[in-house]
Amino acid sequence: MAKVLVLAEHDGKNLKEISFELLGMAHKIAGGAGEVKAVLLGEDVSELASRLAERGASEVIYVEGASVRHYTGDGYRRALVPVVTEESPDLILLGHTPNGWDLAPLLAARFSAPAATGCSKIVLEIGKGRFTRKAFNGKFVHEIEIASARPMVATVEKGASIPVEGGSAGTVRPVAAAVAESDMRARHVEIKKAEAGGLDLSQASIIVSAGRGIGAAEKLDVIRALAEALGGQLGASRAVTDAGWLPHEHQIGSSGTSVSPKLYVACGISGAIQHVVGMKSSGYIVAINKDADAPIFGVADVGVVGDLFEIVPALTRAVKEAKH
Repeated sequence: MAKVLVLAEHDGKNLKEISFELLGMAHKIAGGAGEVKAVLLGEDVSELASRLAERGASEVIYVEGASVRHYTGDGYRRALVPVVTEESPDLILLGHTPNGWDLAPLLAARFSAPAATGCSKIVLEIGKGRFTRKAFNGKFVHEIEIASARPMVATVEKGASIPVEGGSAGTVRPVAAAVAESDMRARHVEIKKAEAGGLDLSQASIIVSAGRGIGAAEKLDVIRALAEALGGQLGASRAVTDAGWLPHEHQIGSSGTSVSPKLYVACGISGAIQHVVGMKSSGYIVAINKDADAPIFGVADVGVVGDLFEIVPALTRAVKEAKH
């Protein structure tokens, strides 16, 4: 009979999809006899709270106040402390998102609680919890066992759970934020959005993506040539954009763009879950990697084990010949 508390996310107008995925995960963990509640922080969020109550939360506690109008780790942590103390959940679930990365350790430290991050599966058993997560770009799977504690804290990968289907008749309860804006040590200044460019991978019908396996920025031309031959766009894994080989607008995955092209070609991409959740809905997936055990082959329709610098140029030539 586990009690799970979900931290929902929103952009001020709409609830983010990760909120419903967390509720789906929470119901799996809690089981039929457990309890799933959600907490929502913000200003003028009563309507969003009602939507959560209709999508799987038995109760939505919405914390309102100027101090939580925008996300800050300081404001959210201090506003959540009395809620968590009162509810005493077995587990607090957050999205593995920028907010979740920041807030989860703050909550864990405040309650001297164990924490697991980037989880794809969670099981609560009598006296312990089991948390499954990927490591080393998906090459290894960690199964972390934590002795029972109240609460445990976990962040969950996007796409790790199916959102709750069907409606529910949960209740909503407003709570005033326990921290005044004047008492906060951190303040929200502004949100800057990247300037709109010419690249919109979400609309591309063909994407050829490069991963860490290409080895260097100057070798991107091999991948770019195939994308051009196919009439598609050039994508990338986070490892490529973090290295500065391509701008962030090319990044596909949980911290980049989610795509669903007709054809997706992954070149030198291992297949960490952060990348897979952003492209697994593609119509047809081709993976090229010299590591036969790379996780990307688990979602590929066709997998080619070999040197991409031999295979990709040959494929590019074949595409050009076929077009002629």
